[in-house]
Amino acid sequence: MISDKLKTSPPVLSSSAPAQRQRTARKALRVPWFGLCLSMPILIWQLIFFVFPLAFLVAISFWMVRNFRMVPTFEWLNWSYMFSRGFFWDAYVHTLGMAAGATVLVSLVAFPCAYTIAFKFRDSARQLLVLLLITPFFTSYLVRTYSWQVFLSDNGILNAALGLLGIGSVGMLNTTFGTYVGYFTLCLPLVVLLQLFSLMYIDRSLIEAAHNLGSGRWRTVWLVVIPSARIGIVVAALFCFILTFGDFVSPLYLGGGQPPTLSTLITDTTKSGQQWPRAAVIATVMIITLLISAFAAVRFAYRRRA
Repeated sequence: MISDKLKTSPPVLSSSAPAQRQRTARKALRVPWFGLCLSMPILIWQLIFFVFPLAFLVAISFWMVRNFRMVPTFEWLNWSYMFSRGFFWDAYVHTLGMAAGATVLVSLVAFPCAYTIAFKFRDSARQLLVLLLITPFFTSYLVRTYSWQVFLSDNGILNAALGLLGIGSVGMLNTTFGTYVGYFTLCLPLVVLLQLFSLMYIDRSLIEAAHNLGSGRWRTVWLVVIPSARIGIVVAALFCFILTFGDFVSPLYLGGGQPPTLSTLITDTTKSGQQWPRAAVIATVMIITLLISAFAAVRFAYRRRA
């Protein structure tokens, strides 16, 4: 009897399965209004201060300048003019190389500092060092750049110190070295902070497990610490690349403006006949480059490890 009932009675879950699927579908289609309301300010900010200005920038790149006045048209002359000029590509390659080089150097210098603060200092000392890293941002970047001119000039403080050591004057201002000094001034504290915050939240048990398995200090850093802090390291490098790629102050006031970067080329273009549409072409190319770099860096940072 019991076996016959079990054979003839339908499964209990079969009748509720369609209802459960419908509830799951309704949950999937439900709009997260609470999350949208909380994120609305940042969406409005991005629309007003990024999307709309970017759209206007792209639009005026197709305009023309006639009698020193911009005329709304839709022509490719500005794009074809800039892309056919060697000085534009020279400035683009120079800017890209300088920004990439600064990103690598700043990241390499910042990582030992961040690692030491995260793992070798107590909490009280770490708080003080974080405060010291924030302090440079109290002063304008332009003021800090001007102060470096006092140090790097031919009769400056550094050359005076070299003279006391019997070394002749070394040209540091209006050189590539001067530009990199400005890049370090701009990015190094920020990169150290971003790397530090990522290193501080690494699970220490992973490091202890690596040591227990016989891994040395350098191997642990390479195989455990750096992969665990990969997101912070990549994001810090991305910030450094973005800031140096679009920087105008250091290449001009410490590097002498020669060879020109894309930022200085924008200024020169606007001064020559009020060519704002051609300057918009340069700015659009810069933004596209930064967007591609940002998407690639974020994708690499959040990629799952095998």
